[in-house]
Amino acid sequence: MNETYDVVIVGGGAAGLSAALVLTRARRRVAVIRGGAPRNAPAQHMHGFLSRDGMPPLDLLTTGAAEVAGYGGELVDDEVIGAESAADAAGFTLRLAGGRVLRARRVLVATGLRDVLPEVPGVRERWGVDVLHCPYCHGYEVRDRPIAVLGGTDAGARARAVHVALLLPQWSADVILFGNDMTLSADERDRLDARGVRVIEGAVARLVVDGALRGVELADGRAVGREAIFVTPEFVPNSAVLSELGCDFDEAGWVRADRSGHTSVPGVWAAGNVVDPAAQVIVAAGAGSAAAMAINGDLVLADTQVRVGARN
Repeated sequence: MNETYDVVIVGGGAAGLSAALVLTRARRRVAVIRGGAPRNAPAQHMHGFLSRDGMPPLDLLTTGAAEVAGYGGELVDDEVIGAESAADAAGFTLRLAGGRVLRARRVLVATGLRDVLPEVPGVRERWGVDVLHCPYCHGYEVRDRPIAVLGGTDAGARARAVHVALLLPQWSADVILFGNDMTLSADERDRLDARGVRVIEGAVARLVVDGALRGVELADGRAVGREAIFVTPEFVPNSAVLSELGCDFDEAGWVRADRSGHTSVPGVWAAGNVVDPAAQVIVAAGAGSAAAMAINGDLVLADTQVRVGARN
């Protein structure tokens, strides 16, 4: 069996499938390795995707996968456990957990990221239901309800919590930022007050859950009723394949890539949340499409140079 592909795409989310659709329609031989659960698997619906607003995320992936397969793309339900540059024109070798070894002229990594959630009881259990992180994704669904924002003690978590708290009054007039022992600057307090956001000090002990989120309980025993809470998880890219292939990363641990997703390694691209933590589904899909066109152009250039050389 010929296991050499024009492009192997690692990751079967919106970015990976969008890229695969473009490349298969360009008549490239493509394999999509789609092991692992999608980041938005806990969410019941996705929003902000024109013509797909409110669609369950799994439905988008199922539809996209069928489209890719319809153009001849191969969908592989497995995981990459090893990746390296090949010694010949194939470019790269990828080893899968199931034993297959795929060879690819080009590689696109679209493996997304993982959310490291605050260690507060109730957060993980209600994640994606009434424990949320993106106002643009879920703010409308909790409009005009009592909303909480969970603070954090490190500088990054504090900045993200304040940013989200300042956004949320667009959707609800009842927003409370639970400081959770973080220290707010005078400027931050002024801005929160100007937006009508109340601040409650003290450590958060747990979320009060009874079939749904009912409130936030503080370490001193106080309980404040809330129907939704926004948290600010730490974003960690699933970048093991990019690291194995020798790509450069910035100081924060994110792969360096140009606007098309091309990394520092010739022949390796990245798209979606693995390179851009702020990308919503529609943005990730667009990034996958842009990367696919750049990859196809790169292959055309390489093939053209070979043929010109053969003629001379």
